[in-house]
Amino acid sequence: MQNTITKQRVGLNSLKKFASGNSIVLVVLAMIFVATLAEGTQFLSLQNFMNILRNHSVIGIIALGMSFVIISGNIDLSVGAQMVAVAAITVSFVNSTGNVVVGIIIAILSGCLMSTATGIIVTKGRVPSFIVTLGMQYIYRSLSMFFMSGGGFYLDKTKAPFYTQISNYNLFGKIPMSVIYYALMFVLFWFISRYTRLGRHIYAVGSNEKATRLSGINTDRIKILAFTLLGLAISVAAVVESSRMGSINSTSSGNAYELNAIAMTVIGGISMEGGKGRISGALYGMLILGIINNMITLLGVNVYLINAFKGLIIIGAVLLQRKDREL
Repeated sequence: MQNTITKQRVGLNSLKKFASGNSIVLVVLAMIFVATLAEGTQFLSLQNFMNILRNHSVIGIIALGMSFVIISGNIDLSVGAQMVAVAAITVSFVNSTGNVVVGIIIAILSGCLMSTATGIIVTKGRVPSFIVTLGMQYIYRSLSMFFMSGGGFYLDKTKAPFYTQISNYNLFGKIPMSVIYYALMFVLFWFISRYTRLGRHIYAVGSNEKATRLSGINTDRIKILAFTLLGLAISVAAVVESSRMGSINSTSSGNAYELNAIAMTVIGGISMEGGKGRISGALYGMLILGIINNMITLLGVNVYLINAFKGLIIIGAVLLQRKDREL
């Protein structure tokens, strides 16, 4: 009798540990199950899943970079405006020269330099990242509006027809290239987080910066590099977005991208306290938000309720994180 009770307790504890460590995965599976019951085979179609991934790939790429910054104990509120600034520089250069390859290189360099500068201000100036990036958001948005005279830039397809195909081409006729770019960025950032010294140091800094500094690690350098990785993600997102749309607008493009990227990371289980979470969490967060938007669209729910659902999911994700820590 005692052995039976002991086995039952062990089984319950194992189940609790599994649920604790995989709560986000379970949420995704539950949402897919509910969506399937509500929408039938239409939701399960390959085309529908491709639409979900394509529509959220740009913000999803930014969320991957945001994950490193949040894990390091910081945050970036300027990513949407910065993406517009990088895209404006890129589109302007491509229209002027027709050189797509150099344009992409310029996009990557400019995005990384912008984020590196942000990281330097945060670390060397000892200013909270919330304040610095809020200021940078205003700067990037204002300069973009000045540069584009309050309007936008359209791609000159006669000079660079290939640029629009960067995002508007389907691999094997079914898989949008934007989904491929997201997958490549996910693999790269996942590898950095799991198998590189930089990834381990980013977690260490976010977990306990003082102890990490006393162990001989240059914590300022690690935080700056975390911002630089975010800059790389923003650069890729800028190219994908401007290519997909064929334009970039100084006022409407990138709006609320920073909030959605942060939401994806939080929903995916990455702690705002820093030092906790997995890069795969950003993927789960993207899927959850994508499924919510897709369900609302297919069920004909009023579009004004989308953000209300997002808010509920974010609050629920934070509560799950606290519950997981208690277990």
